[in-house]
Amino acid sequence: MLPKGLGGLGDFANMMKNLNEIRNNMDEIKEELASKTVEGSSGGGLVTVIMNGKQEMVSINIDPNIISAGDQPMVETLIVAAVNDGITKAQNLLKYKMQDITGGMDIPGLTS
Repeated sequence: MLPKGLGGLGDFANMMKNLNEIRNNMDEIKEELASKTVEGSSGGGLVTVIMNGKQEMVSINIDPNIISAGDQPMVETLIVAAVNDGITKAQNLLKYKMQDITGGMDIPGLTS
């Protein structure tokens, strides 16, 4: 039993233990996310990208019709939009997985 006034140390120790467990689980989740993919798209599917859970673009598919149209600025805009969509989806995948290990607790910089 802790002396009067030090009872909060037990709660702090439990919190630190939980944080260490979360940190260990994060490494496992990062490895798992590397094998997960999400698809980002733009222009109604004219440009699609595949991103992994580490927010790295794995592949891109551009509809040949927009390339043959010769509208380079439009193609560039669609690529940027598709990549940004993919990044957002990869970030949401990470956030979802992190909330699993934190029990839904919002930890700034980790889940938000």
